[in-house]
Amino acid sequence: MSTPGTSTPAPRNASAGVEEKPGFRTKTVATRITPEELREVEIAAEREGKSLAEWLRDLALKAARQRPADPMELLLSEQSATRYMLLNLFYATAQANAEGKHLLAESVLKIRDQANARKLADARKMIESFHAQDVQEGQDGGQP
Repeated sequence: MSTPGTSTPAPRNASAGVEEKPGFRTKTVATRITPEELREVEIAAEREGKSLAEWLRDLALKAARQRPADPMELLLSEQSATRYMLLNLFYATAQANAEGKHLLAESVLKIRDQANARKLADARKMIESFHAQDVQEGQDGGQP
């Protein structure tokens, strides 16, 4: 379980060049591919008139923001997010109270954002686990 901060935020870096600004892309994602795979993705990016970096970023964000495939995924994702939020809010509140502090609004928003970011992946994991259990039971002849 993640633990959000319950006190005042840390001071910002004094160096303006290092400070992250909202909306600016400051993080890098790297992966390894073969020369043949590189040529394939370069061709795909050229076909869409985009730089390789722009094409890969767009594709990654599109996949990350993909809508649920069916209503069950949507329901499970919302249930998962609600569970994640409740458990983390209870934990963070208890921790803050133990320290004689109050849970900060920004901590609540952080927990909400974390729940939203992971809910679809969690729902898909639940569905995969359910189907894997069905397959296992089928191979065992229905024996527990």
